[in-house]
Amino acid sequence: MTAKTKQPVVYGDDLPITAFQIKRIRQNCNFDEDIKEEWVQWVTGDVNRTSLKSLTQAQAVKIIRQQTGEPQPKEQTVNFGTFDLKNQKHKLILSLVRQNQWTKQHSRHGEVADMDGAFASWLQSDRSPVNKPLLKMTPEETEKVIKALGGVVSSKYKKR
Repeated sequence: MTAKTKQPVVYGDDLPITAFQIKRIRQNCNFDEDIKEEWVQWVTGDVNRTSLKSLTQAQAVKIIRQQTGEPQPKEQTVNFGTFDLKNQKHKLILSLVRQNQWTKQHSRHGEVADMDGAFASWLQSDRSPVNKPLLKMTPEETEKVIKALGGVVSSKYKKR
């Protein structure tokens, strides 16, 4: 007689809820079916859904965190101004940001280009020709940004 091995649980936010998560949610509800159904409706936003088995693992985690008072994870925000120092075009943008006097104080390096503040805000504004993170831009899009930043710098110095 051979022993059957249990298949390991596969984890992923978009995969179906696990047996452990079902058990934990039901325990947290003191096995009250009405409360469990309210949690399912809360996380799905669908008043017609009542079954835990219709949830994803990510939704189950959200319920469990809410039930236990554990804080929900903060969404990862993308910094539009993150740059690659090995990329020559990014170095040019860094220079243009400094020429535009978009700078900030840094504890170790003194005055530096404000890539995650002023530049990132400009990239996300209507004034930027490309509204996407610098690291996700194609070379052509990066050129457009360089040209627009150059125009900002030159117009700033014309006023003087």
